[in-house]
Amino acid sequence: MALGARPDVHVGSLVDARSAPGRSQTRRLALIARRFVVLEILVRHAQRLFVIPARDWPGSSAMDGINPMLADAARCLPPHPPPVMLPALPMSAPAMDRYERILTLHRIFKAARHPVSQQRLRDELGCSRATLYRDVAFLRDALGAPVESDPDRHGFAYDREEADRFELPGLWLTSEELSALMALNELIGRSDPGVLAPALAPFKARMERLLTEHADGTPLPVERIRVIPYGSRKLDQRVFRIVAGAVLARKRLKFRYRARTTNADTTRTVSPQRLTHYRDNWYLDAWDHDREALRSFAVDRIAEPEQLEAAAIDRENTELDAVLASSYGIFAGAPKAWATLRFSARAARWVADEHWHSQQEGQFLPDGRYELRVPYSNSRELLMDVMKYGPDAEVVAPLPLREEMKILLKLALDGYSANT
Repeated sequence: MALGARPDVHVGSLVDARSAPGRSQTRRLALIARRFVVLEILVRHAQRLFVIPARDWPGSSAMDGINPMLADAARCLPPHPPPVMLPALPMSAPAMDRYERILTLHRIFKAARHPVSQQRLRDELGCSRATLYRDVAFLRDALGAPVESDPDRHGFAYDREEADRFELPGLWLTSEELSALMALNELIGRSDPGVLAPALAPFKARMERLLTEHADGTPLPVERIRVIPYGSRKLDQRVFRIVAGAVLARKRLKFRYRARTTNADTTRTVSPQRLTHYRDNWYLDAWDHDREALRSFAVDRIAEPEQLEAAAIDRENTELDAVLASSYGIFAGAPKAWATLRFSARAARWVADEHWHSQQEGQFLPDGRYELRVPYSNSRELLMDVMKYGPDAEVVAPLPLREEMKILLKLALDGYSANT
């Protein structure tokens, strides 16, 4: 007889109960009844499930320390034979706890188009047949999952009609996903401190507790994640929250804006389209109603923002990408030309692995140098990025861009000569 079963009730048959005739009329009552049956099974075989020594079986005081309700119910049952000791399963990786097994089962059933065999589930979970049955019963009876068994394939699956609608209650993450989320939280907190910290603080504390539990009480060494901001500018938290709120609420914004290029102070009324995080700074892509054009605004230069009642006008994503993402850098506008840049063999080891633009084209030359082509609209940011490579970079084409670079280099050289 299978572990976790009794002569008149088998956990596998309980899963079949969902497909019984008339389930729509008695579904709730059946669910309650199944939970009592599962409880009885747990009580009858608690010695096996919790690995309790024989001296602690029903009737002894040690049973009380596990679960008072379970212990009281167990004392009402007749004596049970001693447990069967099973050899430990060989494990090549750390065993999953029940939390992760339930989450893994749910994801397998959601992704599967056909019933999944018991053997595959046991291999995925790294558990015994009895543990698999207990987890499937818990997933269905305690969490309400639409689990059905397939006698022909000796497996389980979600009911096709209900699978798309069912999700586990709350937020379920594995320890690896929690670790990745903590790393992301550290990245946000250290690269742009203060903007999201108050909102994420409770969530961060909860994640740290969960990860500590997974690591057997060992604190998570978040100090080993190092994030160094580069060129980030001071950002007003209140301004950021209002701007982000308007983007998500799809409402128009009114604000004062002082452009760095002209230092002119203007009042703008815009329909926010999206927030862009670029080189450690935030920008608002928006439709400017006064100028009737798409514009990008540095959020750190926005003052006195006010969310209006009027709904924002949505522009097509194709238009946003064509105007705001087709050229090099943060500057808006359709590409006016393609720049051809050439880097020395020494600099090629870095440039070849860098992402400059989504449409960039690059190739190694026979002499080891690297040639890169990118579309651009405004040359200013592109030339600044090329100049950081100094003598290892050369603007090859187009000719106007090459001449502009020569002028910048001459002006820089003249500045050093004047100081001398």
